[in-house]
Amino acid sequence: MPSFDSFVQTRVSLAVPRHFSFWRTVYSHGWCTLPPFSVSKDRHVFMCLLRLNDGALVHCTARVSKRGIDVDIRSRDVLTPTQRAEIRRQIRTCFRLDEDLSAFHAEVRKHRSYAWITRSGSGRLLRAPTVFEDIVKMLCTTNCTWALTEVMVGNLVSRLGEAFADGMRAFPTPAALAGASEAFLRKEIRSGYRSPYLVEFAERVASGEVDIESWRSSPLATADLFNEVRSIKGMGPYATGNLLRLLGRYDYLALDSWVRSQFAEVHHNGRRVSDRTIERRYEQFGEWKGLFFWFEMTKHWLNDKFPF
Repeated sequence: MPSFDSFVQTRVSLAVPRHFSFWRTVYSHGWCTLPPFSVSKDRHVFMCLLRLNDGALVHCTARVSKRGIDVDIRSRDVLTPTQRAEIRRQIRTCFRLDEDLSAFHAEVRKHRSYAWITRSGSGRLLRAPTVFEDIVKMLCTTNCTWALTEVMVGNLVSRLGEAFADGMRAFPTPAALAGASEAFLRKEIRSGYRSPYLVEFAERVASGEVDIESWRSSPLATADLFNEVRSIKGMGPYATGNLLRLLGRYDYLALDSWVRSQFAEVHHNGRRVSDRTIERRYEQFGEWKGLFFWFEMTKHWLNDKFPF
């Protein structure tokens, strides 16, 4: 396998929208720590390994620049104009650069106590290049610690992902995951009860039975899209609500034990309250309540450039 340093180097630059913070988006939630995403705190860069439509793998290193975001690309071959355009599109997708959040920030302006959201450049949630990757990772967050989530996703990439260079691997394709047995997933991936769900889901995607990638631009009402996502085994209300945020729908709070505890600390001096009490507090924000809720629960992350 060729050395990473011997690959072709290319740079592209991306303009960013108003009220955008590179690091607040990278650290909007834990996806930045799950391969093939990573952060170099020493170099102050975000890195990812992308698979292009033609099957080519490219490694991208993104950093803040005067232009917005500079992306240094390593590829086995000289990139074609089509490939460069696709890399731009995938990076813009991950950072949500084309999502219009002007209505969200207009809502923020109505609530002075939340003005810090706009000031800090918060509002965009990092996501994977594909809905498939987001769903697999979301399934790996259910009913477990974050440490186990990292183990499962790391194992999926290292055991089933295509090799690139210097130990780096891409996220598994639907076909690669569909080709794994439930026993393999239980033993090698440590995915436990999720194993049959992961195999069945990958089989449905690989066969074309479900078109999950269209969900990012779905015309369905949010409640109907919620039901579509729930049709995937293992995607309960929490996982579905979280995934909807990555699809640009913010109508659900996606309550789990961690955010319930955070809400208690932020608003009730550590005293637990009912889910209905939590829901009532954020009803005033309408279709944006999921964003207001998530950023308020993670406001303490603003204290550090690299909060985790």
